[in-house]
Amino acid sequence: MATSKIQKIKRKSLLYKSGVEYADYCLNHVEGCSHGCKFPCYAMMMKRRCGVIKDYEDWIKPKIVENALELLDAEIPKLKNKIEVVHLCFSTDPFMYGQKEVKEMTLKIIEKLNANGIKCTVLTKGIYPKELAYTKYSSENEYGITLVSLDNKFRKEFEPGTAPYSRRVEALKYLHDKGLKTWASMEPYPTPNLVPQNLNEILEKIRFVDKIVFGKLNYNVKISEFQDNKEFYQRCADEVVEFCEKNGIEHHIKFGTQKKDNLKTRKIFVKKEEPVQLSLYKLREAIA
Repeated sequence: MATSKIQKIKRKSLLYKSGVEYADYCLNHVEGCSHGCKFPCYAMMMKRRCGVIKDYEDWIKPKIVENALELLDAEIPKLKNKIEVVHLCFSTDPFMYGQKEVKEMTLKIIEKLNANGIKCTVLTKGIYPKELAYTKYSSENEYGITLVSLDNKFRKEFEPGTAPYSRRVEALKYLHDKGLKTWASMEPYPTPNLVPQNLNEILEKIRFVDKIVFGKLNYNVKISEFQDNKEFYQRCADEVVEFCEKNGIEHHIKFGTQKKDNLKTRKIFVKKEEPVQLSLYKLREAIA
């Protein structure tokens, strides 16, 4: 995939306390995402609602935060004792497929955080670079991919700018084989009227990971059109839990996916006992 030229922007802050149930601190060093996911993308919806972007076409032209490293130099000393882990990213993709500048900035950010004793959790629909196995990056980092299907026709329709599923898994397996911690996000998982598929086949592809997070698809009318969608997601959640327990994989089912949320498993990445709530005001700050 060809690399496109990325515009530059500046921000006044970078690190923020996340409102996502399993996260601690987070940063988003890119505005927008060329993956152009059409589930729809919640981050894009909120950016548009808050007036940060105009439309989908604006969203898929990412802009990199050119002063990200300088912001970290200023913010890390103030927050270092509060941070348990920093997640990359919730409103963009740190290893955006085909975006060399994003990859390079992400590697510098991870290196800087690790050099200050801060662990990172990372999630991508792109391809992990092999240099993450180098010793200058912390062995405590946890690298994840989003994997909700193996059907490339579905990927091209709903995740048009992302890396092929097989290449995501291959890159993640490389890091696993190098002794690094890996995980998978199976969210947003589609209902059968969007793509008929075998959940166990997808789980088997990521049997090697240390952790799995599973969650339902939201904000799509097709979900409500699927009869007994609540029962469907409960069955899926049960299957994921059974698979993980059988294979010694830590797991978390995102809140709202099953009939009764499991509050204990939300500490899958963060061990602190702290309730997390996300208001629209805090979300507006996070994506500004």
